[in-house]
Amino acid sequence: MTLILMYLVVLILVAVVLFGVASILFGRGEPLPPLPRATTATVLPASGVTGADVEAVKFAQVLRGYKTSEVDWVLDRLGAELDQLRGELAAVRAAAGLPDPTVEQRFGLDAAATAEPDAG
Repeated sequence: MTLILMYLVVLILVAVVLFGVASILFGRGEPLPPLPRATTATVLPASGVTGADVEAVKFAQVLRGYKTSEVDWVLDRLGAELDQLRGELAAVRAAAGLPDPTVEQRFGLDAAATAEPDAG
C-alpha cells in the first residue's frame, strides 16, 4: 500500500514538472496584443540614426525568439553601413561647400538663426 502511494506521489510530481516546463516553453496560447501605432519595443532616435544608435539597440530575450548572434550580426552590419554612408555624405557636402544639416538638428539650431547678419 505504501509503495502504491509513493508511486502516485512521484507520478503527480512528474506531471506537475512536465506541465510547468510545457507552459514555459509553449506559453498559454494567448496572442500578444499589438503595439500601439508608431511605437516600437526598442529605442531609436526619431531621426539621425547613427551606427552607435544601432549598436545600442537591445532586444528582449525570450525562449522562442530570434537567434541573438544573427540579430547582433545584422545590427553590426547596419551600423557600419550607416556610418559609411554618413561619412560619404559629409564628404560630398564638404566638397560642395554645403552646411551639415545634422549639426543643426542635433543642437536644435534654426538655419536662419545661424546665418550671418547682413552688412547693409
